[in-house]
Amino acid sequence: MPGISARGLSHEGRRQLAVNLIRVLALYRSILDAYIIEFFTDNLWDTLPCSWQEALDGLNPPQLATMLLGMPGEGEVVRYRSVWPLTLLALKSTACALAFTRTPGFQTASEFLENPSQSSRLTAPFRKHVRPKKQHEIRRLGELVKKLSDFTGCTQVVDVGSGQGHLSRFMALGLGLMVKSIEGDQRLVERAQRLDQELLQALEKEEKRNPQVVQTSPRHSPHHVVRWVDPTALCEELLLPLENPCQGRARLLLTGLHACGDLSVALLRHFSCCPEVVALASVGCCYMKLSDPGGYPLSQWVAGLPGYELPYRLREGACHALEEYAERLQKAGPGLRTHCYRAALETVIRRARPELRRPGVQGIPRVHELKIEEYVQRGLQRVGLDPQLPLNLAALQAHQAQENRVVAFFSLALLLAPLVETLILLDRLLYLQEQGFHAELLPIFSPELSPRNLVLVATKMPLGQALSILETEDS
Repeated sequence: MPGISARGLSHEGRRQLAVNLIRVLALYRSILDAYIIEFFTDNLWDTLPCSWQEALDGLNPPQLATMLLGMPGEGEVVRYRSVWPLTLLALKSTACALAFTRTPGFQTASEFLENPSQSSRLTAPFRKHVRPKKQHEIRRLGELVKKLSDFTGCTQVVDVGSGQGHLSRFMALGLGLMVKSIEGDQRLVERAQRLDQELLQALEKEEKRNPQVVQTSPRHSPHHVVRWVDPTALCEELLLPLENPCQGRARLLLTGLHACGDLSVALLRHFSCCPEVVALASVGCCYMKLSDPGGYPLSQWVAGLPGYELPYRLREGACHALEEYAERLQKAGPGLRTHCYRAALETVIRRARPELRRPGVQGIPRVHELKIEEYVQRGLQRVGLDPQLPLNLAALQAHQAQENRVVAFFSLALLLAPLVETLILLDRLLYLQEQGFHAELLPIFSPELSPRNLVLVATKMPLGQALSILETEDS
C-alpha cells in the first residue's frame, strides 16, 4: 500500500500531518467507532451514504481488495464496474496519502523462496524454535541495531520485553553485541536461558564441522534479567552496564521488538530522560493497551489539537493486518464469513438478553464448515445461554445473504486503520523532536509478514546520511 514517508517531512510538515490526520479521523469517526459484530443490531450498512452503498453493494471479496483497498492480485488491472462517488474515492485517496508507508526502502528477493519456513538469510542454529515471521523480524531489527550501535558508539544493547530471547540471542551470539535482556515473566526468562545454552552447543558443533568459520572473538550470551519495567518510572536495572566501560560512562542502546502498549512509551521516556541512553530502535504494538491518559498523546503539539483523542476502539483497530486481510479477500475463502456469523449471533443474544452486549465468544473451530444456525447454537453455549433457544431461521439466512456487505464495511474500517497508527507514531516522533532529539520512522519488515513494521529510530546526535545505511538490506 502506498503512503507517505516520515523521512520526507520537515518538523513543520509533521505537525501539519497531525492536524490533517485528526481532521480526517473526525470525518469518518462513525466507521472507526463501529463494532462489526453490531452490523445487524445497529444497522451499520444504513449508516453509510446511499451512493457508497450502491458502489459497494454486490462487490465480491477480490473486487474489494482491488478497488477499495487498492491491493490488486498479481497481474490484475483495476477496473471499476461503475462510477464511484467522489466522496468514496476521496476516502480511498486520503487513506493512502496520509498514512506512513509500510513498504521497505530495500528490494531484494524473498528470503523464503527456497523454503517457506526457513529464512535463507539466517543460519540454521538461529532458526531453531523460531517461526518464519520472527526469523525475518529478528534478522532485520538485529542488523539495524548493529548498524545503529556502530554509528553511535554504544557499549551495550538493552532488549526490553525480550520474551524468549530470540532477538537478544541473534544480536549477542550472531552479531557480537553486548546484550542485556529484560523480561517480566520468570518462565520466559528461564526458557530463554535454556535456549541460549542450546544455541551455544549448536554453534560449537558447527565450528567443529567447519573449522574455517571458527569464532575469532569470545562469545557473550545475553544477560537475562527478570524485571517488570514500570512505564511511569525509570528502571535502574535497565540503565546498569554489564561491564565498566573503558573510558567514560556506558553508552546504551534501547530496543524492543513489538514492545506492547506502554512498554514502547517506557522506552521513549528512558531515552529522553537518561544521559546513558544514546540511541533507540523501537517497534511498537498493541496500541489499545496504551494508558489513557499517559500513553497517548506524548507530544505537546498533538495534545494541543482539538479532537486528538483516540479511544480504545480506534487504537484496537490500528493493530489489524491490512495486507494480510487483502490477501484473504483475494483468495475469497469461506473463512471471511466469520464476521457475518458473529454479527448474526449478536442479534440472537440481544433478543435473549438485551443487557448482554458484545460478549466475548471463545473460538468456534471450523466456522466455515458450519451452517449459520449451527454456529449460533454453539455461540449461545459459549456465552452461557441456552443453545436450544428457538431461532428465526429465515432471519438468520437473510443475515447470511448480506455477507459481502459485512466484509465491505469491515474493509472500509481497515482502510482507515493505518491513519490511527500513523497518528500514534507521529505523536512519538514529535515528542522526541520537541526535546531536541533526532528521530525517524523506517519500515524495516515485509508488511506481508509483519504489519507492525515501522521502527522508531532515535539518537542524540544527527542521523544524517546514516539513515540510508540503516535502511539498506545487508547482502
